[in-house]
Order: sequence, then structure tokens, then C-alpha cells
Amino acid sequence: MPLKVTFFQAGYCTHPEAIVVQDGRWKTTNFPSLFALISHPQIGAILFDTGYSDRFFQETSSFPFRLYAFTTPVYFQPEDSAVYQLQKAGIEPEAVKYIIISHFHADHIGGLKDFPNAQFICFNSAYQAVKYRRGINALKAGFLSGLLPSDFEQRVIFVEDKQTVSLLPKYAPFTTGFDLLGDGSLIAVELPGHATGQLGLFFIDADHHNYFLIADACWLSRAYQEFIKPHPITNLIFANKQEYVDTLSKIHQLHKLNPELKIIPTHCLKTWQELEKNYL
Repeated sequence: MPLKVTFFQAGYCTHPEAIVVQDGRWKTTNFPSLFALISHPQIGAILFDTGYSDRFFQETSSFPFRLYAFTTPVYFQPEDSAVYQLQKAGIEPEAVKYIIISHFHADHIGGLKDFPNAQFICFNSAYQAVKYRRGINALKAGFLSGLLPSDFEQRVIFVEDKQTVSLLPKYAPFTTGFDLLGDGSLIAVELPGHATGQLGLFFIDADHHNYFLIADACWLSRAYQEFIKPHPITNLIFANKQEYVDTLSKIHQLHKLNPELKIIPTHCLKTWQELEKNYL
């Protein structure tokens, strides 16, 4: 299936590098918030996440969510939004058919309300993990309920309802996935740990490049390449510490067995700089 993919940055946050990789510096580092436009020859425009939007600042203007903005300072201009950048590229918001949600943290769902015709694809387990969270409980899960469209449940499609398929041996240790569109072009797998029901996405583009979008299974490419765990303080925000390590280990093994696979973490500046060279 001749898919085309283009990557964009929708804002960024800052944080000490040593938090996300144990051998990192304590110097403040920029972490871009990436999203992907996948152009399908029959379906059209599909997004993988949306990055930040102005709504992040509105939703974190009062306690307790002000703590979210304080701990991960966000830098964002209106022209950074997914909707603005897509319109600049000639894609109107009404033309986006699907938005694949990796998980429900604010830097991944910030722009959902900008796409009125899109259906949302996510793991039901991911949605149920945040659906009823409010106040401090929502803050702990990095979830800002005001970022979800009011008709979210009428527009959502759950991955668990899709057909399970066997993956090619080259994707080991990942062995099964979910066929999101029914044509084998987009295959979802679960990457638990950072967030319950976090979604990773395998696909091959028209130039025969193999991609694996891994969201926040790690923050820097070095983490999966060298199997470097984050600082123990991150255990406070993980859905499950052991699942995070297990997921990172599997991606590390996959990279070793399949080094040509383009593994894309959402927040790696080095990865973004390489993508920016190729796609913009």
C-alpha cells in the first residue's frame, strides 16, 4: 500500500535530560512534540497524534493542573498547531479522516478538537484508564479532560475490535498486532508502561521504508538503541514501571535485529532534526 508520511513538530517542552536517560546531563533539554501525517491512497489524511495546542495553556491555568505546566514548561505558538501546519500544506481540517491516538497525555491529544470530521482510533484500555479521572487523579495521569471533544465517544474506534494479525518475523519480539484499516497498511501494537494502552504503529511507506512510531515508549533514541532506562523518579508518573522496562527491552531487541527500521519516539530532538532534513 503506497503510503506517504510527513512529520511535523507541534510545540515542545523542556526538561533535564538526566530524567529521561540515567546517564544524561542535568542540563535543560528541548523535547519536541511530534505528530505524523499519513496519506493513504484511498482514505486520505490520517494523523498519528496531534501534539500541543493553545488549549494546553487554558487547561493548565488553574490548580492542580498548573503543576503540569510548571514541571514541563511548554513552548508553543499558534502557527505550531497541527491544524495550522496542515492547512499550510493544503489539507483542510475537515479532510482528516482518522486520528490515531497513541495515548491520552496532553502533548498527544492537544489538537483533537480542531478536526471535526475525524474518527479517533485508540486502545479501549487507554481510554478507560483516564475516562473518569479528574483533579489530582487526572494530573497524575497527565490527562486534561477538556482536550477531548464532547462527542469523543460517538467518534471513537477501539483497536481491540480490530482483527488480530501475525507480524513478519523481522518484527520480533513483537509477534501480533491489530490491522487498523483492514488492508494491512497500518498495524498497531500495545506498548504499555509509560501509559496504559499506549499504541505503537508499524507501516511501510511508498519508498519501502519501514516505520515504527513508538510515542513515549522512550523519549530519546539513545534509550532504545542502548537500552538506557530513565531516572527512577519517572516511576512516579509511569502507569507501570516493570511494563515500561519490558517494552523498552523489546524495542531495543527489535532495533538490534532490524537496524534499518525507522523507530520514531515522539520527543527525541535528534530524531526530529533528522526527520526535518528529509521531510521539510
